[in-house]
Amino acid sequence: MCKVLVKTSGLSHEEWLKYRKLGLGGSDAGAICGLNPYSSPMSVYFDKIGDEIILIDNEAMKQGRDLEDYVAKRFIEATGLKVRRANSIFMHEQYPHLLANVDRMLVGENIGLECKTASPYSAGKWKDGEVPAHYLAQCYHYMAVMNADAWYIAVVILGQDFKYVKIERDEEIINNLIKIETDFWNNNVCRRVIPEPDGSKEVDELINQYFGTPHSHESLILQGFDDALQRREELNEFIARLEQEKRKIEQDIKLFMADSEVAINDSYRITWKNTIATKLDTERLKTERPDIYQEYSKVSNYRRLLIKAA
Repeated sequence: MCKVLVKTSGLSHEEWLKYRKLGLGGSDAGAICGLNPYSSPMSVYFDKIGDEIILIDNEAMKQGRDLEDYVAKRFIEATGLKVRRANSIFMHEQYPHLLANVDRMLVGENIGLECKTASPYSAGKWKDGEVPAHYLAQCYHYMAVMNADAWYIAVVILGQDFKYVKIERDEEIINNLIKIETDFWNNNVCRRVIPEPDGSKEVDELINQYFGTPHSHESLILQGFDDALQRREELNEFIARLEQEKRKIEQDIKLFMADSEVAINDSYRITWKNTIATKLDTERLKTERPDIYQEYSKVSNYRRLLIKAA
């Protein structure tokens, strides 16, 4: 059985976010496993160790909350099952760092419901009963915390469709997930050890955000990176060859098209048209009107990484 960490009735959004920092929730599970295209283990790590409560609330998040009740009603209509709000943040009895803030529980059954909304551009991710991997991880996480028999996930694809899928309990997946999340909590969050980067742009932004200003001008002895840096050089050469190959393909097409603007076949439509672009002559502006240049100049401060062979 699970335990109730806190009742959410009357809890402000800021207070709810504070409680989320006490453990790992369902939306963290996919990121920790490397399955979430919009988050990463590093972003979860910095969120959990920071004292600051960041109130991120965009239009998509607002619509998701507002439409949660509608998705639940559509699920009831489609299945004939009854659901209820849980109104609590739950915690795993054995692993108190595993938390669950579930959308709905089925009446009379130990089964939950996760409500989602998706844009029409994401419809393909839900075809033929498929569920995006990070949402699957979320549902298995809830099954782990709630010791549930199964979990439903329902989605309204805005303006297009409604779907629902029943995810059966899988002990092997749940045990592996608990192991991964517990390892992350104990060895990264509790020990303040930053997770390995994954090469994503989001991790780039996080590193620049937290280490954007150097506080030491001491030179470090570079250790343990020779093989990785050699591989980086090989990748740069490989990327350069690929870019050249790509340009050659484009050059061949341009020679084929000559003075024509459009070329079409059953698979592709290519256009090669004149485009007029207006570009500010900043050098001339700086010379002739330095006052205006100075007034509208924006100074950016960032750390630039340069790697040179010794």
